[in-house]
Amino acid sequence: MAPKRKDPVYVLGVGMTKFIKPRGKVDYTELGFEAGIKAMLDAQVNYDDMDMGVACYCYGDSTCGQRVFYQFGTTSIPIWNVNNNCSTGSTGLYLGRQMIAGGQADAVLVVGFEKMFPGSLQSFFNDRANPTGTFGEMMKATRGVTNAPGAPQMFGNAGREYMEKYGAKMEDFAEIARVNHEHSKRNPYSQFQDEYTLEQVMKSTLIHEPITKLQCCPTSDGGAAAVLVSQAFLDARPHLKEQAVLIAGQALKTDDTSVFSRSAIDLMGYGMNQDAAKTALAEAGVSINEIKVVELHDCFSANEMIVIDALGLSEKGKAHELVRNGDITYGGKVVINPSGGLISKGHPLGATGIAQCAELVWHLRGWANNRLVKDTRAALQHNLGLGGAVVVAVYKRADGKTNAPVSSEEVGKRNGLGYNPAVEAKGFTRSQVDRVRSKRARSEWALQDTEKKVEARF
Repeated sequence: MAPKRKDPVYVLGVGMTKFIKPRGKVDYTELGFEAGIKAMLDAQVNYDDMDMGVACYCYGDSTCGQRVFYQFGTTSIPIWNVNNNCSTGSTGLYLGRQMIAGGQADAVLVVGFEKMFPGSLQSFFNDRANPTGTFGEMMKATRGVTNAPGAPQMFGNAGREYMEKYGAKMEDFAEIARVNHEHSKRNPYSQFQDEYTLEQVMKSTLIHEPITKLQCCPTSDGGAAAVLVSQAFLDARPHLKEQAVLIAGQALKTDDTSVFSRSAIDLMGYGMNQDAAKTALAEAGVSINEIKVVELHDCFSANEMIVIDALGLSEKGKAHELVRNGDITYGGKVVINPSGGLISKGHPLGATGIAQCAELVWHLRGWANNRLVKDTRAALQHNLGLGGAVVVAVYKRADGKTNAPVSSEEVGKRNGLGYNPAVEAKGFTRSQVDRVRSKRARSEWALQDTEKKVEARF
């Protein structure tokens, strides 16, 4: 067993772009720049304070991270480029935390970004073995193959198995999507902000039973970033302790022996989901019943169903009952995906896990005052990638208290930005950019015209 961490790690700042349809109009350099600047402004730090950088993306050539980070400064710090499928962003957070907890850094900037292609996910290296090829072969051997895209087939089959084993119905999966779409209305960064009836969700185009189109996450362009810091770094800035959020528990797990058991549910990572949740909760000293708000990897409604079960939010085989009872939204047992989740917020692969972190940070600070889950002491994040890897993290306020709503006016005073980024997706000024870019090693050549392009969108 790995030794327990001794040094706490905090999320001091977060920032993100709006998630948008992938139309090739915004480059990854702009997405990463916007998110990183916002996170450093939120943390009230300068890039010179950063000891390391972690870049998170799936679709891009090698060293895209340096291309993004050099826009902040060419300070010679180590920069890692991380690709772990859909769990890439949270893997970057995990790596950053490891570096700080291990004493190798006091401050790490983690930036996730993705410039995607319209339509379903694509594979680009067709002259070699597909890393998820064995998953596809298992699906073919057990459930067959249809003309639907591969991902909804796999997750849809897991949904079918849940129906066969436990009695879930098509309506239960549709209700998950209905809830997530409704939640997204209050998230200014969400790609979609439309509300649908249960009937509309069910009657949208059938992709692969039980999944319809409105139960699928879209491909997206977007960026998100977080500044992680040590206890010593935070102690040197006592005025920021009120906004710091502790990563109280965190686990990155890969598949166990159950993955190829011929179960469609196990094939989608049920075992590693369960293991990661138990590990993170144990480290945080929190029971799953104490969790009041969750950001969960709902790439498809079927995945949310089986993950509710794997995390222990419901009794085994009774996730659909939690859904039917209204216990995944406001007024119920737990609020799942107050951001709208991947289904409505969008899913730019490298940014998703960090955007989940940002949402939970805003809740624990009390800044997400238009969608707040009040009296929350601990929040949980779940980010999954097939192939496979999953990260589960438990967050707490640094002061150990429960959250309480903070007015947007007060937030604007505290952060010096004049607005509340949890409820308004605004930009920044040139002087604010100047405040956080490196003072000693900035390069206008590295920046090119990125800043002008980003500011023009505002």
